[in-house]
Amino acid sequence: MKGKKVKVGIVGVGGIANGKHMPSLAKLDNVEMVAFCDVIKERAEKGAEEYGAPGAKVFTDYRDLIALEDLDVVHVLTPNDDHSPITVAALEAGKHVMCEKPMAINSKEAMAMVEAAERTGKKLTIGYQNRFRADSQYLKNLCDAGELGEVYFAKALAVRRRGVPTWGIFLNEKRQGGGPLIDIGTHALDLTLWLTSNYKPVSVMGVTYRKLADRENAANPWGPWDPKEFTTEDSAFGFVQFDNGMTVILESSWALNTLQVGEAMTVLCGTKAGADMLDGLRINGERFSKLYTTKPAMRGQGVAFYDADDEDPGLEEAKAWIDSIINDTEPLVKPREAYVVTQILEAIYDSAKTGKPVYFNENKGCDKCC
Repeated sequence: MKGKKVKVGIVGVGGIANGKHMPSLAKLDNVEMVAFCDVIKERAEKGAEEYGAPGAKVFTDYRDLIALEDLDVVHVLTPNDDHSPITVAALEAGKHVMCEKPMAINSKEAMAMVEAAERTGKKLTIGYQNRFRADSQYLKNLCDAGELGEVYFAKALAVRRRGVPTWGIFLNEKRQGGGPLIDIGTHALDLTLWLTSNYKPVSVMGVTYRKLADRENAANPWGPWDPKEFTTEDSAFGFVQFDNGMTVILESSWALNTLQVGEAMTVLCGTKAGADMLDGLRINGERFSKLYTTKPAMRGQGVAFYDADDEDPGLEEAKAWIDSIINDTEPLVKPREAYVVTQILEAIYDSAKTGKPVYFNENKGCDKCC
Protein backbone atom coordinates (compact mmCIF):
# COMPACT_ATOMS: atom_id res chain seq x y z
CA MET A 1 0.00 0.00 0.00
CA LYS A 2 2.94 2.38 0.40
CA GLY A 3 3.12 5.11 -2.18
CA LYS A 4 -0.56 5.03 -3.17
CA LYS A 5 -3.67 6.57 -1.73
CA VAL A 6 -5.98 4.35 0.30
CA LYS A 7 -9.38 4.20 -1.35
CA VAL A 8 -12.23 4.28 1.15
CA GLY A 9 -15.93 3.57 0.82
CA ILE A 10 -18.48 4.91 3.32
CA VAL A 11 -21.53 2.81 4.22
CA GLY A 12 -24.00 4.88 6.21
CA VAL A 13 -23.73 8.62 5.59
CA GLY A 14 -25.49 9.80 8.74
CA GLY A 15 -24.50 11.60 11.92
CA ILE A 16 -21.31 9.75 12.86
CA ALA A 17 -20.10 9.77 9.26
CA ASN A 18 -20.53 13.53 9.00
CA GLY A 19 -19.47 14.25 12.55
CA LYS A 20 -16.31 12.14 12.75
CA HIS A 21 -15.26 9.84 9.95
CA MET A 22 -15.58 11.85 6.75
CA PRO A 23 -14.14 15.12 8.11
CA SER A 24 -11.21 13.20 9.60
CA LEU A 25 -10.47 11.19 6.48
CA ALA A 26 -10.71 14.35 4.38
CA LYS A 27 -7.73 15.78 6.29
CA LEU A 28 -5.46 12.89 5.33
CA ASP A 29 -3.39 13.30 2.17
CA ASN A 30 -3.06 9.54 1.72
CA VAL A 31 -6.82 8.85 1.53
CA GLU A 32 -9.48 9.14 -1.15
CA MET A 33 -13.16 8.60 -0.43
CA VAL A 34 -14.34 7.04 -3.66
CA ALA A 35 -17.76 5.56 -2.83
CA PHE A 36 -20.73 6.46 -0.62
CA CYS A 37 -23.74 4.34 0.29
CA ASP A 38 -26.88 5.13 2.24
CA VAL A 39 -30.46 3.87 2.10
CA ILE A 40 -31.40 7.53 1.65
CA LYS A 41 -29.77 8.34 -1.67
CA GLU A 42 -29.63 12.09 -1.02
CA ARG A 43 -27.37 11.51 1.98
CA ALA A 44 -24.94 9.49 -0.11
CA GLU A 45 -25.00 12.14 -2.85
CA LYS A 46 -24.32 14.89 -0.32
CA GLY A 47 -21.40 12.92 1.15
CA ALA A 48 -19.93 12.40 -2.30
CA GLU A 49 -20.34 16.07 -3.16
CA GLU A 50 -18.68 17.33 0.03
CA TYR A 51 -16.00 14.70 0.61
CA GLY A 52 -15.74 12.50 -2.45
CA ALA A 53 -12.86 12.20 -4.88
CA PRO A 54 -13.60 13.14 -8.50
CA GLY A 55 -15.94 10.54 -9.96
CA ALA A 56 -16.96 9.18 -6.54
CA LYS A 57 -19.75 6.62 -6.85
CA VAL A 58 -23.08 6.67 -5.01
CA PHE A 59 -25.09 3.61 -3.97
CA THR A 60 -28.14 2.70 -1.92
CA ASP A 61 -27.15 -0.98 -1.52
CA TYR A 62 -23.94 -1.73 0.36
CA ARG A 63 -23.41 -4.88 -1.70
CA ASP A 64 -22.81 -2.75 -4.76
CA LEU A 65 -20.23 -0.69 -2.91
CA ILE A 66 -18.23 -3.61 -1.51
CA ALA A 67 -18.21 -5.22 -4.96
CA LEU A 68 -15.99 -2.42 -6.29
CA GLU A 69 -12.60 -3.83 -7.24
CA ASP A 70 -10.63 -0.62 -6.77
CA LEU A 71 -11.55 -0.21 -3.10
CA ASP A 72 -9.29 -0.88 -0.11
CA VAL A 73 -11.33 0.03 2.97
CA VAL A 74 -14.96 0.16 4.03
CA HIS A 75 -16.21 2.26 6.95
CA VAL A 76 -19.41 0.74 8.36
CA LEU A 77 -21.33 3.61 9.98
CA THR A 78 -24.86 2.24 10.05
CA PRO A 79 -27.38 1.43 12.79
CA ASN A 80 -25.99 -1.18 15.16
CA ASP A 81 -27.97 -4.17 13.88
CA ASP A 82 -26.35 -3.77 10.45
CA HIS A 83 -22.76 -3.72 11.75
CA SER A 84 -22.08 -7.44 11.66
CA PRO A 85 -23.63 -8.48 8.32
CA ILE A 86 -22.12 -5.55 6.41
CA THR A 87 -18.71 -5.94 8.07
CA VAL A 88 -18.57 -9.68 7.38
CA ALA A 89 -19.61 -9.15 3.76
CA ALA A 90 -16.99 -6.42 3.26
CA LEU A 91 -14.23 -8.56 4.77
CA GLU A 92 -15.26 -11.48 2.58
CA ALA A 93 -15.08 -9.12 -0.40
CA GLY A 94 -11.42 -8.46 0.41
CA LYS A 95 -11.77 -5.06 2.08
CA HIS A 96 -10.35 -3.83 5.38
CA VAL A 97 -13.10 -2.58 7.70
CA MET A 98 -13.49 0.19 10.24
CA CYS A 99 -16.80 -0.41 12.02
CA GLU A 100 -18.28 2.20 14.32
CA LYS A 101 -18.98 1.25 17.92
CA PRO A 102 -20.52 -0.80 19.34
CA MET A 103 -19.03 -3.76 17.51
CA ALA A 104 -22.40 -5.52 17.22
CA ILE A 105 -25.72 -5.88 19.03
CA ASN A 106 -24.69 -9.21 20.59
CA SER A 107 -21.65 -11.40 21.09
CA LYS A 108 -22.65 -13.94 18.44
CA GLU A 109 -22.65 -11.30 15.72
CA ALA A 110 -19.44 -9.78 17.10
CA MET A 111 -17.69 -13.16 16.96
CA ALA A 112 -18.81 -13.58 13.35
CA MET A 113 -16.90 -10.36 12.61
CA VAL A 114 -13.80 -11.57 14.46
CA GLU A 115 -13.82 -14.89 12.63
CA ALA A 116 -14.34 -13.22 9.24
CA ALA A 117 -11.33 -10.96 9.82
CA GLU A 118 -9.14 -13.87 10.90
CA ARG A 119 -10.36 -16.06 8.04
CA THR A 120 -9.78 -13.45 5.34
CA GLY A 121 -6.61 -11.91 6.76
CA LYS A 122 -8.13 -8.45 6.40
CA LYS A 123 -7.88 -5.79 9.08
CA LEU A 124 -10.84 -4.98 11.28
CA THR A 125 -11.07 -2.26 13.91
CA ILE A 126 -13.85 -0.63 15.91
CA GLY A 127 -14.44 3.11 16.40
CA TYR A 128 -13.33 3.59 20.00
CA GLN A 129 -11.70 6.98 19.44
CA ASN A 130 -11.40 7.80 23.14
CA ARG A 131 -8.28 5.66 23.30
CA PHE A 132 -6.60 8.34 21.20
CA ARG A 133 -7.20 11.23 23.62
CA ALA A 134 -4.07 12.73 25.16
CA ASP A 135 -5.18 11.88 28.70
CA SER A 136 -5.97 8.31 27.72
CA GLN A 137 -2.59 7.84 26.05
CA TYR A 138 -0.75 9.28 29.05
CA LEU A 139 -2.65 7.09 31.51
CA LYS A 140 -2.08 4.02 29.35
CA ASN A 141 1.67 4.64 29.52
CA LEU A 142 1.44 4.95 33.31
CA CYS A 143 -0.50 1.70 33.58
CA ASP A 144 1.82 -0.21 31.25
CA ALA A 145 4.85 1.04 33.20
CA GLY A 146 3.34 -0.31 36.42
CA GLU A 147 3.07 3.12 38.04
CA LEU A 148 -0.35 2.30 39.52
CA GLY A 149 0.67 -1.17 40.64
CA GLU A 150 -2.08 -3.79 40.51
CA VAL A 151 -5.33 -2.13 39.48
CA TYR A 152 -7.95 -4.09 41.41
CA PHE A 153 -10.95 -1.74 41.31
CA ALA A 154 -12.20 0.57 38.58
CA LYS A 155 -15.23 2.55 37.49
CA ALA A 156 -16.26 3.06 33.89
CA LEU A 157 -18.45 6.16 33.64
CA ALA A 158 -20.75 7.39 30.88
CA VAL A 159 -23.39 9.39 32.72
CA ARG A 160 -25.57 12.17 31.34
CA ARG A 161 -28.02 14.08 33.52
CA ARG A 162 -30.04 14.70 30.36
CA GLY A 163 -28.71 13.83 26.96
CA VAL A 164 -31.22 11.66 25.13
CA PRO A 165 -30.48 11.48 21.38
CA THR A 166 -33.81 12.20 19.71
CA TRP A 167 -32.76 11.83 16.06
CA GLY A 168 -32.39 8.75 13.90
CA ILE A 169 -33.13 5.44 15.57
CA PHE A 170 -31.20 5.80 18.84
CA LEU A 171 -34.35 5.11 20.86
CA ASN A 172 -35.20 1.94 18.93
CA GLU A 173 -34.11 -1.04 21.03
CA LYS A 174 -34.48 -3.54 18.19
CA ARG A 175 -32.24 -1.64 15.76
CA GLN A 176 -29.68 -0.42 18.29
CA GLY A 177 -29.60 -3.33 20.72
CA GLY A 178 -30.15 -1.05 23.71
CA GLY A 179 -29.84 2.50 24.95
CA PRO A 180 -27.13 4.40 26.84
CA LEU A 181 -25.32 1.22 27.88
CA ILE A 182 -24.57 0.14 24.33
CA ASP A 183 -24.33 3.70 23.00
CA ILE A 184 -22.00 5.52 25.42
CA GLY A 185 -21.35 2.94 28.13
CA THR A 186 -19.44 0.98 25.52
CA HIS A 187 -16.84 3.78 25.25
CA ALA A 188 -16.23 3.91 29.01
CA LEU A 189 -15.95 0.14 29.28
CA ASP A 190 -13.58 -0.14 26.32
CA LEU A 191 -11.37 2.59 27.76
CA THR A 192 -11.22 0.92 31.17
CA LEU A 193 -10.41 -2.56 29.84
CA TRP A 194 -7.76 -1.20 27.48
CA LEU A 195 -6.05 0.85 30.19
CA THR A 196 -5.90 -2.16 32.51
CA SER A 197 -5.16 -4.71 29.74
CA ASN A 198 -7.83 -6.93 31.24
CA TYR A 199 -10.05 -8.98 28.93
CA LYS A 200 -10.98 -12.00 31.05
CA PRO A 201 -14.32 -11.40 32.77
CA VAL A 202 -15.67 -14.21 34.93
CA SER A 203 -19.04 -12.83 36.06
CA VAL A 204 -21.41 -9.93 35.46
CA MET A 205 -24.37 -8.58 37.40
CA GLY A 206 -26.45 -5.87 35.76
CA VAL A 207 -29.54 -3.73 36.14
CA THR A 208 -31.32 -1.44 33.69
CA TYR A 209 -33.92 1.23 34.38
CA ARG A 210 -36.60 2.97 32.38
CA LYS A 211 -37.77 5.50 34.93
CA LEU A 212 -37.71 8.85 33.12
CA ALA A 213 -38.45 7.82 29.54
CA ASP A 214 -42.23 8.21 29.84
CA ARG A 215 -42.06 11.91 30.66
CA GLU A 216 -43.78 14.24 28.23
CA ASN A 217 -42.02 17.46 27.16
CA ALA A 218 -38.96 16.54 29.18
CA ALA A 219 -36.00 18.89 29.43
CA ASN A 220 -33.37 17.68 26.98
CA PRO A 221 -30.65 19.49 25.00
CA TRP A 222 -31.85 17.86 21.78
CA GLY A 223 -35.51 18.55 22.42
CA PRO A 224 -38.15 16.45 24.19
CA TRP A 225 -38.33 12.78 23.28
CA ASP A 226 -41.42 10.85 22.29
CA PRO A 227 -42.11 8.30 25.07
CA LYS A 228 -43.73 5.98 22.55
CA GLU A 229 -40.51 5.81 20.55
CA PHE A 230 -38.26 5.54 23.60
CA THR A 231 -38.10 1.73 23.80
CA THR A 232 -34.65 1.39 25.40
CA GLU A 233 -33.46 1.80 28.98
CA ASP A 234 -32.67 5.32 30.16
CA SER A 235 -29.89 4.11 32.51
CA ALA A 236 -27.95 0.91 33.12
CA PHE A 237 -25.37 -0.29 35.60
CA GLY A 238 -23.07 -3.29 35.74
CA PHE A 239 -20.79 -5.03 38.21
CA VAL A 240 -18.05 -7.02 36.48
CA GLN A 241 -15.49 -9.34 38.06
CA PHE A 242 -12.35 -10.57 36.31
CA ASP A 243 -10.21 -13.67 36.67
CA ASN A 244 -7.36 -11.72 38.32
CA GLY A 245 -9.72 -10.37 41.00
CA MET A 246 -10.28 -6.93 39.47
CA THR A 247 -13.76 -5.43 39.81
CA VAL A 248 -15.25 -2.87 37.39
CA ILE A 249 -18.45 -0.94 38.03
CA LEU A 250 -20.00 0.45 34.84
CA GLU A 251 -22.44 3.37 35.05
CA SER A 252 -24.32 4.71 32.04
CA SER A 253 -27.32 6.95 31.47
CA TRP A 254 -29.01 9.24 29.00
CA ALA A 255 -31.36 10.57 31.67
CA LEU A 256 -30.59 10.39 35.39
CA ASN A 257 -31.21 12.83 38.21
CA THR A 258 -27.58 13.34 39.17
CA LEU A 259 -24.99 16.10 39.09
CA GLN A 260 -22.03 13.71 38.81
CA VAL A 261 -21.84 13.46 35.04
CA GLY A 262 -19.24 12.72 32.40
CA GLU A 263 -18.63 10.47 29.43
CA ALA A 264 -15.89 8.05 28.47
CA MET A 265 -14.22 8.45 31.84
CA THR A 266 -12.55 5.97 34.12
CA VAL A 267 -11.46 5.69 37.73
CA LEU A 268 -8.58 3.32 38.45
CA CYS A 269 -7.51 2.20 41.93
CA GLY A 270 -4.18 0.41 42.19
CA THR A 271 -1.86 -0.83 44.92
CA LYS A 272 0.74 1.87 44.22
CA ALA A 273 -1.43 4.77 43.05
CA GLY A 274 -4.77 5.69 41.57
CA ALA A 275 -6.01 7.79 38.67
CA ASP A 276 -9.26 9.29 37.48
CA MET A 277 -10.69 11.52 34.75
CA LEU A 278 -13.32 13.23 36.90
CA ASP A 279 -11.69 16.68 36.77
CA GLY A 280 -9.14 16.34 34.04
CA LEU A 281 -6.60 13.57 34.51
CA ARG A 282 -5.61 13.22 38.17
CA ILE A 283 -3.06 10.88 39.69
CA ASN A 284 -3.19 10.17 43.42
CA GLY A 285 -1.00 8.24 45.81
CA GLU A 286 1.23 8.30 48.84
CA ARG A 287 4.82 9.49 49.02
CA PHE A 288 7.08 10.15 52.02
CA SER A 289 4.18 9.36 54.38
CA LYS A 290 2.01 12.02 52.73
CA LEU A 291 -0.91 11.74 50.31
CA TYR A 292 -0.50 13.52 46.99
CA THR A 293 -2.64 14.43 43.99
CA THR A 294 -1.15 15.61 40.70
CA LYS A 295 -2.67 16.79 37.44
CA PRO A 296 -0.36 16.19 34.46
CA ALA A 297 -0.37 19.10 32.00
CA MET A 298 -2.26 17.86 28.97
CA ARG A 299 -2.57 21.20 27.16
CA GLY A 300 -0.59 24.32 26.61
CA GLN A 301 2.56 23.24 28.43
CA GLY A 302 3.03 26.93 29.28
CA VAL A 303 3.25 28.06 25.64
CA ALA A 304 0.91 31.04 25.29
CA PHE A 305 0.15 30.62 21.60
CA TYR A 306 -0.41 26.85 21.80
CA ASP A 307 -3.92 25.65 22.54
CA ALA A 308 -4.64 21.93 22.33
CA ASP A 309 -8.30 22.30 23.19
CA ASP A 310 -8.98 21.49 19.55
CA GLU A 311 -7.47 18.03 20.02
CA ASP A 312 -9.43 15.67 17.78
CA PRO A 313 -9.39 12.00 18.82
CA GLY A 314 -11.38 11.15 15.70
CA LEU A 315 -8.60 12.52 13.50
CA GLU A 316 -5.94 10.64 15.47
CA GLU A 317 -8.02 7.48 15.15
CA ALA A 318 -8.26 7.93 11.38
CA LYS A 319 -4.51 8.56 11.03
CA ALA A 320 -3.60 5.48 13.05
CA TRP A 321 -6.11 3.31 11.18
CA ILE A 322 -4.91 4.31 7.73
CA ASP A 323 -1.27 3.99 8.82
CA SER A 324 -1.95 0.42 9.97
CA ILE A 325 -3.19 -0.40 6.48
CA ILE A 326 -0.34 1.28 4.65
CA ASN A 327 2.34 -0.22 6.92
CA ASP A 328 0.55 -3.55 7.45
CA THR A 329 0.55 -3.25 11.24
CA GLU A 330 -2.06 -4.15 13.84
CA PRO A 331 -4.73 -1.51 14.58
CA LEU A 332 -4.79 -0.07 18.09
CA VAL A 333 -8.35 -1.35 18.63
CA LYS A 334 -8.22 -5.10 18.08
CA PRO A 335 -11.32 -7.14 17.17
CA ARG A 336 -11.06 -9.58 20.06
CA GLU A 337 -10.81 -6.73 22.55
CA ALA A 338 -13.98 -5.16 21.15
CA TYR A 339 -15.62 -8.59 21.25
CA VAL A 340 -15.09 -8.81 25.03
CA VAL A 341 -16.66 -5.37 25.44
CA THR A 342 -19.71 -6.61 23.54
CA GLN A 343 -19.81 -9.78 25.65
CA ILE A 344 -19.93 -7.77 28.85
CA LEU A 345 -22.58 -5.34 27.59
CA GLU A 346 -24.73 -8.26 26.47
CA ALA A 347 -24.26 -9.93 29.87
CA ILE A 348 -25.40 -6.78 31.69
CA TYR A 349 -28.58 -6.74 29.62
CA ASP A 350 -29.12 -10.47 30.16
CA SER A 351 -28.55 -10.18 33.91
CA ALA A 352 -30.95 -7.24 34.09
CA LYS A 353 -33.67 -9.34 32.43
CA THR A 354 -33.23 -12.38 34.66
CA GLY A 355 -32.15 -10.76 37.90
CA LYS A 356 -29.29 -13.27 38.06
CA PRO A 357 -25.54 -13.11 37.45
CA VAL A 358 -24.06 -14.15 34.14
CA TYR A 359 -20.97 -16.34 34.32
CA PHE A 360 -18.27 -16.67 31.69
CA ASN A 361 -16.51 -19.92 30.91
CA GLU A 362 -13.12 -19.50 29.23
CA ASN A 363 -13.66 -22.51 26.98
CA LYS A 364 -17.33 -22.08 26.15
CA GLY A 365 -17.65 -18.32 26.15
CA CYS A 366 -20.55 -16.87 28.09
CA ASP A 367 -22.65 -19.30 30.12
CA LYS A 368 -25.91 -17.50 30.77
CA CYS A 369 -27.17 -20.15 33.17
CA CYS A 370 -26.63 -19.56 36.87
